Amino acid sequence: MVFSDLFFLYIFLPAFILLYCISRKIDSNIFKNKIHSKANSLVSNYVLIIFSLFFYSWGEPIYIFLMIGSVFVNYIIGGLITRKKTSSKAALVVGLVFNISVIGVFKYANLLVDTLNLFGNSFERPISEFPIGISFFIFQSMSYLIDVYRRDVPPQRNFFSLLLYISLFPQLIAGPIVRYSTIAEEISTRHISIGDIADGSFRFLVGLGKKVILANQLSVITSQFLDGDLDKLSVGVAWIALIAYTFQIYFDFSGYSDMAIGLGRCMGFHFNENFDHPYISSTITEFWRRWHISLGTFFRDYVYIPLGGNRKHQPFNIMVVWFLTGLWHGASWNFVLWGVYFGIIVMLEKYTILKVKDKIPKFFLHIYSIFLIVFGWALFYFEDFGRLGKFIGILFGNAQAGWDFLAQNTLMGNLVLLIACVVFSLPIKNIVSKLYTKSLDSSGAAGLMCVGKVSCAVVLLLVSTVLLVGNTANPFLYLRT
Repeated sequence: MVFSDLFFLYIFLPAFILLYCISRKIDSNIFKNKIHSKANSLVSNYVLIIFSLFFYSWGEPIYIFLMIGSVFVNYIIGGLITRKKTSSKAALVVGLVFNISVIGVFKYANLLVDTLNLFGNSFERPISEFPIGISFFIFQSMSYLIDVYRRDVPPQRNFFSLLLYISLFPQLIAGPIVRYSTIAEEISTRHISIGDIADGSFRFLVGLGKKVILANQLSVITSQFLDGDLDKLSVGVAWIALIAYTFQIYFDFSGYSDMAIGLGRCMGFHFNENFDHPYISSTITEFWRRWHISLGTFFRDYVYIPLGGNRKHQPFNIMVVWFLTGLWHGASWNFVLWGVYFGIIVMLEKYTILKVKDKIPKFFLHIYSIFLIVFGWALFYFEDFGRLGKFIGILFGNAQAGWDFLAQNTLMGNLVLLIACVVFSLPIKNIVSKLYTKSLDSSGAAGLMCVGKVSCAVVLLLVSTVLLVGNTANPFLYLRT
């Protein structure tokens, strides 16, 4: 099940909202006289767990047992870590080995078999299809164990509370990667205001619009040309298709993050931001501070710094992180190539551009960054290295034509869509937020802004619904990460 699905929007979500509201009311009655209680979310937590497990099992019911089993093992190990100082490190190692083994078997076993088969073997692939979102919930499990070991958070004594943290459906299948410490207190105690519901709902609908109105339409251009006969592409069409994919993957993934953050806010959870307008970056280093922030901070805190960070072996540390970043994104060697590509650029920037950044006009830095980012998405898209090599050749002139009628027609036919993508990838949200804050000083302006926000939300829902009717192919790109 995905958020941008009519069943989710008009059946699952209304049913959840109804039962969640009832459960919150029950919780308020249970805890209203318990002044010193540190919990107020008993019944609502069980409602969340039930709906989260149903959400995850919708497409692949068998893998729900893998997730629950994984949570149980991490629950046991989390408790063992804090029992004795002498055995805490051993317990952590066992927990990390377990989690890495799970993701290794269910996500990377096929890659290993495919690689061995390149050398003349004929092994069968052991996994028909790996579990949705396994990278996200396994990484969250590992962050929980590490944070418990570091004494950043106490171990969770209630199995169902840990199950809720891992299985929470807004961020379960495509992130963001939510640290346990971020929502540890909110698991047991949540306070939901009208402002939370209003802001969360609007954020969800903005994300829905990003996915359905922008990303889904861009996917038509992307699949038409990048999945078709590459020999028929001109240089112009190849670049248009790659630029379309550049915007598609951004609005697809940032749209999901917006929906996850918005839903969480409505339930009383406050997730960290996952995107910060990455396409306005002036260096690749800055780009990766703005793109998929939860993954970047995960590798920084749990891999880069423990390896030595900036203190020792920095080039080695950088390349390890970027090798793992690429591998995390998919079980194919093109993702590793993509990660290493950016790792090399980030490392080179530390010794070159970042030292003279202030002396270079920002316009040129931005052009430099955008070119490398867009080209990088070609490495990300093509799992077949033969097709990748051919496509790169076309990008740089090895084609039947440089610019043809198809390129002209594709550009003009999608010009409004592409302009909209450029505009909405800019930080206009910050400008609108500032205007809204200023409008609060004037009741008339505040009312007008409120009406505008509600109208925008209604339009986003209606347009998205219309576009989803009859749309059978609507997956998020990161569902299989």
